[in-house]
Amino acid sequence: MSRVIFDIETAGADLESFDPKVQEYLLKLAKTEEEIQLVRESLSFYPNTAVIVAIGMLNPDTEKGVVYYQSANPEENVAEPAEENGITYRPCTEKEVIEGFWDVIRKYDKFVTFNGRGFDCPFIMIRSAVHNVRPTRDLLPNRFGNEHIDLLDKLTFYGAARRRFSMDMWCRTFGIKSPKSEGVTGYDVKDMFKDGRYKEIAVYCAGDLWATRELLFKWEGYIKYPPG
Repeated sequence: MSRVIFDIETAGADLESFDPKVQEYLLKLAKTEEEIQLVRESLSFYPNTAVIVAIGMLNPDTEKGVVYYQSANPEENVAEPAEENGITYRPCTEKEVIEGFWDVIRKYDKFVTFNGRGFDCPFIMIRSAVHNVRPTRDLLPNRFGNEHIDLLDKLTFYGAARRRFSMDMWCRTFGIKSPKSEGVTGYDVKDMFKDGRYKEIAVYCAGDLWATRELLFKWEGYIKYPPG
């Protein structure tokens, strides 16, 4: 059966860009400067306060994939899509990022994520609705089925494990190159987006795809039972 890995990158808006009522709502529990800063840093985590700046998809078996990413760079937007190491990079708008995702995902029988149920899938669904884009399939099927393999679920045995470690920790545990090893994390994406480093975000997203692929193979080969 065909399968695809996907991952998203998001960037929150500046707190001051919201109208006063929204700012008041977002800050209602923040009493100290540290708490206010935490609110600022958390805006990238919610589809109400952030946008999708990249969605990457990779077929783990053919090693071919695509990353749709937001770009305001005219040179990127008029150039032919670039391909590097089996990944095609396509600059576009957020709506086109989302439309590209739905067009690709409908062609696969299974999809694989890391924390997709808790983050990527709900985020995509809400941002799709913002742009009046209809889904082409159910991203949140039966949690215990085989259509959506969420590796965070699998590696924590559906919450039985005491702690839910990050992808970076799982990569380090299994000797897999972590996409965070180059010094970039999800917290940096917002500033990268503001600075116009659009292609760098797309390449970082591709790194997450390759790491997820290696985690998938580790789970399938040595943890999943029965194998196959």
